[in-house]
Amino acid sequence: MEPENIPEEPGKPEEPEELADALVAVQRLIRRRLRHEMPDPPLRGAEVELLRLVVARPGIGVSRAARELRLAGNSVSTLVNQLARAGYLVRETNPADRRAARLLPTPAAGTRLAEWRARRAALVRRQVARLDAADRQALYAALPALRKLADTLHEEAEEP
Repeated sequence: MEPENIPEEPGKPEEPEELADALVAVQRLIRRRLRHEMPDPPLRGAEVELLRLVVARPGIGVSRAARELRLAGNSVSTLVNQLARAGYLVRETNPADRRAARLLPTPAAGTRLAEWRARRAALVRRQVARLDAADRQALYAALPALRKLADTLHEEAEEP
């Protein structure tokens, strides 16, 4: 659906932009805080996203990973090389197509992501605990709608 065909929702016209800004700010601040807490080597956002994708889908190819992350193939190849040097990914020849490579996570990748998830959860838990009860309740009540928003964004990204 084209943006001009979407009916305007009731409420203030700036609210969608404010929501997007707030979500981006929260994500950016979480990443910044965690970047300083995580052990070396530091990983950039794109590296973490690729690592998460490969852990979720071991054996994924470089070109498929590039499509799913909406990045250029050569950019993903560069990220793969960096993560392989850091000991987080293994790039091996795909037995079904010897011209293609499969990406596999190392045990260190799983450990790194598990530590990142645990630290992220602890950080968010601490910050949410600092809010008053009404704000905490409002955040938790918004989770189903935020998940639906994420689903619709994902579905639209998958459309040709």
